[in-house]
Amino acid sequence: MTTNERKQAKNMLSSQRFDKIADNFATSEVHRSSPTMEALHETLGPQTGKDICDVACGAGHLALSFADEGPARLVGVDPAPSMLESFLKLAAERSATVESAEAFAEELPFPDASFDLVVSRLAPHHFRDMPTAVGEMTRLLRPGGRLAVIDLEGHRDPEIDALNHELEMLHDPTHHRSYTLTEWVGFLQDAGLNVPVARGSLAESRTGVPIKRWCEIASSGAEAEQAIRQRLFEAPSSHLHALGIRKDGDEFRIPVRTCMVIGVKPLRGAR
Repeated sequence: MTTNERKQAKNMLSSQRFDKIADNFATSEVHRSSPTMEALHETLGPQTGKDICDVACGAGHLALSFADEGPARLVGVDPAPSMLESFLKLAAERSATVESAEAFAEELPFPDASFDLVVSRLAPHHFRDMPTAVGEMTRLLRPGGRLAVIDLEGHRDPEIDALNHELEMLHDPTHHRSYTLTEWVGFLQDAGLNVPVARGSLAESRTGVPIKRWCEIASSGAEAEQAIRQRLFEAPSSHLHALGIRKDGDEFRIPVRTCMVIGVKPLRGAR
């Protein structure tokens, strides 16, 4: 099996897994809203009359957060059919006009320069070929258009990053990798974008998500939940502090640590 075929197979497994837990994401408080979503809207400003695409949209919470701003077009893309069904259902409940497309981030089914804004939240850590995915999202942008990503953040310290990766893999075996803020800036710059916004050490939950609830959302299973607890009990307190994980009685709370980057496609002829 070639490297490309292995990536495609892993993408398919991820899609199949999320197809089964779409309802969890539709009701997830972590996915529904967060401080970073609020910060993103404050940074971008109103998107009235804009064409917007949410890549790996899941249940579509980020896409739908723009619905009241009067976009010209609102599109959700995801490889899992059940996720798209959840997106369309939530859109109907809000009387929002949307479009959906079943596709992976590495191969988006739209012409060049189709959108003013492309977004992706809490999904890219599943992408198997990040340069290709970022290149595809950039391809969709019109000159002056923006790509905004909010995703799980890796840690620059190798030991702490290894612990973070272990926890994420126990939580969700289709997790691929959490990238550092520096790596994210590099991905966008390599795709030809200017990066005026790069913020790290953010959190999707103000209070932290209890381990039990964190595992419920991802359907991690009892064995994985127990393994996560054991690993946290064994981990140095300095590592937990660096990842924003805190102990609350007998429970641990996960901040869902993220970073946010926004890239801008240069205007034609701009240097």
